[in-house]
Amino acid sequence: MRRIVRILLVGDGRFKLFNGQRFSYSHADWLYKKKHLKDGVGKSTLITSLIKETFVPNIQHVVPEVTIPPEVTPENVITHIVDSSARPEHREQLELEIKKSHVICIVYSVDDEHTFNRLASYWLPYIRGLGVNVPIVLVGNKIDLRGDHVANQSLEDEIIPIMNEFKEVETCVECSAKQPLNVSEVFYFAQKAVLHPTAPLYDSREHVLKPECIDALKRIFSLCDIDKDGVLDDDELNEFQRKCFNAPLQQQELEGVKEVVREHEPNGVNEVGLTELGFLFLHTLFIQRGRLETTWTVLRKFGYGDDLSLREDFLFPPFEVQHDCSVELSPNGYQFFADIFQVFDKDKDGALKDSELASLFATTPGNPWANSEFPHTTITNEAGAVTLQGWLAQWSMTTLLDYKTTLSYLAYLGFEGDTTAALKKTKPKKIDKKRNKVQRNVFLVYVFGAAGSAFVSKPFTDVYTPSTRPFSLVNSVEIKGEEKYLVLQEVGSKYEAEIFQNKRKLEMCDLLCFVYDSSDPDSFSYIVELRKRHNLDDFPTVFVATKSDLDLVQQRHEVQPDVYCRSLGLAVPLCVSVKKQQTADLWNLLTGLSINPAKATPRLANASHCASKLKRYLTFTAVMGAVMGAAFLGYRLFQHQRGFGGITKRDIL
Repeated sequence: MRRIVRILLVGDGRFKLFNGQRFSYSHADWLYKKKHLKDGVGKSTLITSLIKETFVPNIQHVVPEVTIPPEVTPENVITHIVDSSARPEHREQLELEIKKSHVICIVYSVDDEHTFNRLASYWLPYIRGLGVNVPIVLVGNKIDLRGDHVANQSLEDEIIPIMNEFKEVETCVECSAKQPLNVSEVFYFAQKAVLHPTAPLYDSREHVLKPECIDALKRIFSLCDIDKDGVLDDDELNEFQRKCFNAPLQQQELEGVKEVVREHEPNGVNEVGLTELGFLFLHTLFIQRGRLETTWTVLRKFGYGDDLSLREDFLFPPFEVQHDCSVELSPNGYQFFADIFQVFDKDKDGALKDSELASLFATTPGNPWANSEFPHTTITNEAGAVTLQGWLAQWSMTTLLDYKTTLSYLAYLGFEGDTTAALKKTKPKKIDKKRNKVQRNVFLVYVFGAAGSAFVSKPFTDVYTPSTRPFSLVNSVEIKGEEKYLVLQEVGSKYEAEIFQNKRKLEMCDLLCFVYDSSDPDSFSYIVELRKRHNLDDFPTVFVATKSDLDLVQQRHEVQPDVYCRSLGLAVPLCVSVKKQQTADLWNLLTGLSINPAKATPRLANASHCASKLKRYLTFTAVMGAVMGAAFLGYRLFQHQRGFGGITKRDIL
């Protein structure tokens, strides 16, 4: 919602009688004396009456701009009120002010039909011709000249044709700057036309809600329908009332609301509560009765802007992340996604099938993983439906790889309060490195390998399909009683350079997994050359041999994989078969190495390996020395016993 409102007043100036015809002041013969000129419509007087709270006669032609501070306005916004002149020499300034304004009040005099007729014949077409599309309020001044009959019973009949022709006209207010009467209402309605405009919500010609408004209200209804039964019961209505207006409704008030709906829209209420049709009817009624602020308050509480799209700051609130930190779901985030899973698991089978997922994402732009291989990217049951474990794992992966998507979907799905509370930033990785142990719960592993060797893929097929884009999947792993999530991202040869040449992307991962085809003699050479080109000894690394179900072949490389790994101080390659679903303890192994990266970092592991060898050598030498010393002492004792000489103190020492 705007925090500043700029109100411009325009209208005919003073005019004179010339040969029985009226000419606006702007075309007057300026040689005539002031006594021949008749008063204008009262734009400037309206402003002074508002400020002084009394009528001020004989004021200047154009009063200076007035600024009203936010604390004295109902909507708590800064309001600028600008006067204008219709004289020809001020035309350029007038057009500038028209283009700067947020709302325009066209003032006419109720005692002068000519000024009223010029609303449709001159002012409205003139403003429209400048390409300006802002709300317009028609202001009939000088109702005090009607005498005792201040109210105009035919006002609606006079204004409706103008409103039908010019959709930008929001309303018409009659007032008197002299008495003063309804002066503050003029500026209230002008302010309201900016802050709570009719045009985005309601088609005044057809007298129906606009499609965008209907879609927004339907989404709000769905979010408030907590049990998803298609009806807002009393508890849900009160929760809606609390969220939007900070006050629950009394039971008598609830029944009164439902009775009004029942009277005009029989299908809007049933024995449980308010239906979607009834919810839409209520807001139509609010708008038709001029209570647009009610509907706008609801829309804005649920994140909608003036164009009825969800605001950028609502979808993506500020959330700064350091380059060496990652983002995970907080306990609040996991609880929210677990709760929404339970709500939409209608058959209570512990998994979400396609129809249930479609219902869940109905309040969003759609499934955020529609362009991926989901649900094959996470944990599913035998029928291919996503389990709760898989659902939480998928959101863990999404948050790690693209936390802004998670933020926006938290908003789409109705997370209560600040959506950033559902996320948490991890400690910088440099701190983890110092501790030699990672404290995070979600880990990222990049998978590299020659064509045909990767094990990160959709369900196995005998026909090889090369990766056209990075493919990611996630699994949950229990480590010492704690739930961890491991994300594997198959990079593919097409994207290897993009990863290796981008230090920030490379540092995002916790482990590099190099995969080769144990049945292809040239496969291992590919990953060795890859490591050489990019000098990766400082990054935690693991090697995996795929297709263990096929015959093992000798690799065409100067050293075989197991020898190569030992030279780096790493464990020998783990053998797996995707076809036979033989993956050993792969997920646990990769997660364990991600938690303890020092064990898998070639430079560190090799140093540790060398230190271990030296320690073993020194231990062996010490033991052998002790053994030899003991043997020598025993030999001397033996000699003594046989009479070959005595043993001396020097022998013992």
